[in-house]
Amino acid sequence: MTSSDSPASRLATRLAFWVAGFGVAAWAPLVPFAKQRLQVDDGTLGLLLLCLGIGSVAAMSRTGPLCARHGSKPVIVAGGVGMILLLPLLSVVSTTWLMALTLLGFGAALGSLDVAMNVHAVEVERDAGRPMMSGFHALFSVGGFAGAGLVTLMLSQAVSPLAATLICASLMAAAMIVTAPRLLVRAAAAPAASTEGLLALPRGPVVLLSALAAVTFLVEGALLDWSALLLMDTGLTSAERAGLGYALFAVAMTVGRFGGDAVTTRFGDRVVVFWGGLTVLLGFLLLLLVRQVEVALAGFVLIGLGASNVVPVLFRQAGSQQAMPAALAISAVTTVGYAGYLLGPAVLGFVSRQAGLPAAFWMLAGLMVLVPLLARSATTTPAVDADARAPEASRGTP
Repeated sequence: MTSSDSPASRLATRLAFWVAGFGVAAWAPLVPFAKQRLQVDDGTLGLLLLCLGIGSVAAMSRTGPLCARHGSKPVIVAGGVGMILLLPLLSVVSTTWLMALTLLGFGAALGSLDVAMNVHAVEVERDAGRPMMSGFHALFSVGGFAGAGLVTLMLSQAVSPLAATLICASLMAAAMIVTAPRLLVRAAAAPAASTEGLLALPRGPVVLLSALAAVTFLVEGALLDWSALLLMDTGLTSAERAGLGYALFAVAMTVGRFGGDAVTTRFGDRVVVFWGGLTVLLGFLLLLLVRQVEVALAGFVLIGLGASNVVPVLFRQAGSQQAMPAALAISAVTTVGYAGYLLGPAVLGFVSRQAGLPAAFWMLAGLMVLVPLLARSATTTPAVDADARAPEASRGTP
């Protein structure tokens, strides 16, 4: 067995994040084809898309206990294989109920992989003795760009949806073949974790970490669905250019995460969360107060840069606290955070219908005040404790 602080385990973690981002993004360009194939209206399509989120949240809440008992490796492998097998099915199923079941399964595989890879990342980072979480999350974003871009390119070249997904599944399979033997192995489950219930409910400091994750994910989900409409409704740009705001946000978040580990190493988790939250608030102020498109787009960049490293820090803190086993804490933070991501667009739509879209975005800004306000309370442990090791298990690469 080799040390868990090894290039092999770090490569496996990065590839797991890449597979998750690549797989879910590869599905996005297929949505219009699915709607046409199934002959459903927008309302039915919305319910179908909700199945992916339901499957993810349901699996996330159960994955923490599984990782606590068996380690993250088998869950990562199972989640990755599930996404690989189900992605091509999403391009060919022709009945509404079968699509709903497939999306539930695809979402469950994604949710399981999401939690397990973050549990694995916490272990790798702890043994490395330095911040690495932001870099791991950056690979999810890179996978997202690659998945959406590759499928869009193939579809634009008249490649069939099935062929496109088979190619994507092959790339994901190749990545998982490299990943699986390099994942950390645990000899035994933690006794405390083995007695946990079926669901990972947050308690102690994990409650606050989960709440801040929900706020940050809510902002990200709302920007995805509503940022283009905000730019159009305020007369800042045309429909053809309205997507530029979210694109800049996504690029800024990816760039921020690539540099986030160095920033965290230099300044610490508390500073990253505090100033990250303030940067997001500054971005919202530029977006909502200045009626000039260039300034509004700069606001999207600041929101992306500020939010980029908040969630990685929250995951690190969840893995370091002592109130819950790390696997269960990460499962709780992921589940609550992703619930915020799913609810964000709906909540924003309700507020927009009552008070207008700008008011809804002011609500987002108000919620983000909680991040810098509670930064000190949320970051109670050091960024990385190089001497901290999971006492209940021995780990290594096979």
